[in-house]
Amino acid sequence: MAPQRFLIVRDAAPDDSLRGAVVAIGNFDGVHRGHRAVIAAAIARAKAMGRPAAALTFEPHPRAYFNPGEPLFRLTDAAAKLRLLASTGLDGAIVLSFDAALARLTAAQFVARVLVERFRVSGAVIGFNFHFGMNRAGSPEFLTAQGEKYGFAVEVVPRFEDNGRPVSSGPIRQALIAGRVEEAAEFLGFPWFVSGTVIHGDRRGRALGFPTANLSLDAACGLRHGVYAVRAAVGGRRYDGVASFGRRPMFDGGAVLLEVFLFDFSGDLYGQSIDVAFIAWLREEQVFASVDDLVRQMQDDTRRAQEALARAGAAFPPI
Repeated sequence: MAPQRFLIVRDAAPDDSLRGAVVAIGNFDGVHRGHRAVIAAAIARAKAMGRPAAALTFEPHPRAYFNPGEPLFRLTDAAAKLRLLASTGLDGAIVLSFDAALARLTAAQFVARVLVERFRVSGAVIGFNFHFGMNRAGSPEFLTAQGEKYGFAVEVVPRFEDNGRPVSSGPIRQALIAGRVEEAAEFLGFPWFVSGTVIHGDRRGRALGFPTANLSLDAACGLRHGVYAVRAAVGGRRYDGVASFGRRPMFDGGAVLLEVFLFDFSGDLYGQSIDVAFIAWLREEQVFASVDDLVRQMQDDTRRAQEALARAGAAFPPI
């Protein structure tokens, strides 16, 4: 459960509530089980020291800064990442702008100017492969030595594995690219989700008896095009449903959209923000011989989605 007050500090020195925190440092894209092991270690150390615990993270993602023309399939955007971090039991998050000034800092300067002078950390917890500073020269061994120099504790968390498989953001992205959302959920510890504002569509689904809430996702979203069993949060309530992500080859083959049909829902969602969690893969997008064939398939999709959602129980992201 998230703390009653989750503080978010952007760039500036924290207020007294986070001063001297034990910080879990990382990009935390996805806030997956490996990240949560690092965060849990920071929380445990902070409690032992009587200090607050905070995540220290970066926006935009450093990879996006160094390769601005290369699409980056992020597991969580900035807002979703903070929502997930708030669910971990941390007292807050420090979000550093990853810009030219930060990129120019050497590893030693990052420790001295950011960790020590600006935030006065009492401890730092990182993953075994975390590197920082100009040219990523700062290693776990370097940070440990710097902690001894400046008097703050450093803990390096070993590789986190799931049945012998390393848990990291890369394999989760690959699972989603292949449509293996259940595998992604195993690594994440919860179903992968997206958030967005419902936009107007062509109302074709309504005419077919399947009115949909349409979302335009980030252009870099690499999720495999197809049909999924989903669960959505709308105005504090959750609804099961089925969703199609792709270009609608049966009709216009136009812009990529996420079209979500919610079971047992009636109402106007236009302009509302909703969360959509992907529970199970059902099938690829298809072109059917007739609209009647499409409707029959959509009815079968609904049945199969209901079965998959029943098997998944109450699975939903901790947001």
